[in-house]
Amino acid sequence: MSEKNIQEQINVLDRKMDLLLDYVHEQRLKSETVEDLIADFSIIGKDVYDSTVEELDKNDVELEPAELTQLGLLFVRNIKTFISLMNSLEAGMDLMKEVSPIINEVLIDASKKLGEFEQKGYFEFMREGFKIIDNIVTGFSPDDVKALADNIVTILETVRNMTQPEMMKSMNNAVIIYSNVQTQNIPEYSLWKAMKTMNSPEMKKGLGFMITFLKNLSKTSINN
Repeated sequence: MSEKNIQEQINVLDRKMDLLLDYVHEQRLKSETVEDLIADFSIIGKDVYDSTVEELDKNDVELEPAELTQLGLLFVRNIKTFISLMNSLEAGMDLMKEVSPIINEVLIDASKKLGEFEQKGYFEFMREGFKIIDNIVTGFSPDDVKALADNIVTILETVRNMTQPEMMKSMNNAVIIYSNVQTQNIPEYSLWKAMKTMNSPEMKKGLGFMITFLKNLSKTSINN
């Protein structure tokens, strides 16, 4: 073997030895890092353990090793359930991320709508409405409310009949006529003039209406 070949082999061995030394040095650094980390965790764990023991002692809480073992076994036995629960929570968080913009838009629209209601006076109207209810409650006794409950059907039927188109038109005409009558300048009628006026077609028709109304009212009262 020539000296050149021997030198090349020596060089290769030197390079391999350098690589080996670098690897050993790197492993030593990693080992020291791990040892330091373990030492740090040991200190932290000891502090946490001491603090936990102190807090448990302050709150008179006693832990049995068997119970802790049982808890660990229970956790391991239900690890699939725990994973499923975490997956559900993760899916719920993803859903919340997707729904949050929609909820935000809904809240903005609701806030705008409430602002419109406030400007239109809805809330002021409701406050005054509550005052009406309060006046009703304070102005009527329980017996009055009971009487109202007993007669509510009759009251509603009366209101329904009064709100029929024909009845509303008649009441509106009566209000218009009354408002047009000059109550301050009502002419005086003598007996003769009144009797003469009674013979007019309008008065005869009015008297006929009144007599018919009273007769029907009398029949209704008798039947009831």
